[in-house]
Amino acid sequence: MINRELIRIKIVQLTYAYYQNGNRNMDNAEKELLFSLSKAYDLYNYLLALIVAIMREERHRVDIATQQAQREGTEVPSPKFAYNKFATQLEENKQLNDFMETLKQRWEDDIEAVRKLCNQIEQSEIYREYMESDDDSYEADREVWRKLYKQLVQNNVDLDALLEEKSLYWNDDKEIVDTFVLKTIKRFDPANKAKQELLPEYKDEEDKDFARKLFRSTILNADQYQRYMSENSRNWDFSRLAYMDVVIMQIAIAEMLTFPNIPVSVTINEYVELAKLYSTHRSGGYINGMLDTIARGLIAHGQMMKAMPDPRPRKHIGHDHKNGEQRQEQHPAHQSDASVEEVVNIDNEAHADAVNGDIQPTEAVEARAEEA
Repeated sequence: MINRELIRIKIVQLTYAYYQNGNRNMDNAEKELLFSLSKAYDLYNYLLALIVAIMREERHRVDIATQQAQREGTEVPSPKFAYNKFATQLEENKQLNDFMETLKQRWEDDIEAVRKLCNQIEQSEIYREYMESDDDSYEADREVWRKLYKQLVQNNVDLDALLEEKSLYWNDDKEIVDTFVLKTIKRFDPANKAKQELLPEYKDEEDKDFARKLFRSTILNADQYQRYMSENSRNWDFSRLAYMDVVIMQIAIAEMLTFPNIPVSVTINEYVELAKLYSTHRSGGYINGMLDTIARGLIAHGQMMKAMPDPRPRKHIGHDHKNGEQRQEQHPAHQSDASVEEVVNIDNEAHADAVNGDIQPTEAVEARAEEA
């Protein structure tokens, strides 16, 4: 579940915090990174458990309404939604139940929030159409929950605030985690019953290594990467660049040099998007041009073994977290005469292995960290 997009976000946050923290210990910072990523997986399971909590509240409501109807001789309410086949299968899921045993958080402790969501669901057009439909298939039950989650849980400001109170680590995670919950709903198969597999914490060990290596390279090679920025800042005074811009570019350069299999264009696009989220409104365009120039220079000087496209506008394919869809944008590549064929990759790991204990950042970044 924890993908590279989420890893990049966490590394931006942790690198920013690293320079503001007076006790800069690399090992402790790396542990904090991995713990922060694990909390995102907690949120994934907790949001799946929310579906179960809502279903149980709906059952409680149906039971009370049924008893009242029987006493008064009126029509008994339909239990269709309260015993939704998909939600029932999720309730019985062994993997989810085992994981929830390890979490301190319980939706029962926030029953008012659950009840409020139930009210919103019952007032929705999605719910009305579902209850009036004669389709009682598993597919219909799964689809109604996909629609309800997307409309009422994914973009719920009150729920976001509640989750942030539960854990500060969940502050920026929900948009991405929501997309994984929706993916999980679509993957559920009634044939798997309680053994339906949920998404694993990491797809494979490679993604976990990606997090460790990228973070270490970012911190341990800070002087080198900031020198590249300073040399290519054109008419800008490097010392006056926004602190977050420096952090984002430092991580992007680390990724370009540490991972030879990731295309330069992918790296630049990802960090341009992060600049839009975390820095100024003008940062995206500036960072795009700066990283393009730095990358072409590294290739031209034989320091990076990657190819780059012609310096013409390129389409950026990003992600719309709120809708779980892709979007395309144009980013003008920086003009450069640098060769795109020369290559030699810098071995950052050898340097990282040689450095232990407290790592001191450059004076420029340290000063901006204190000002931020």
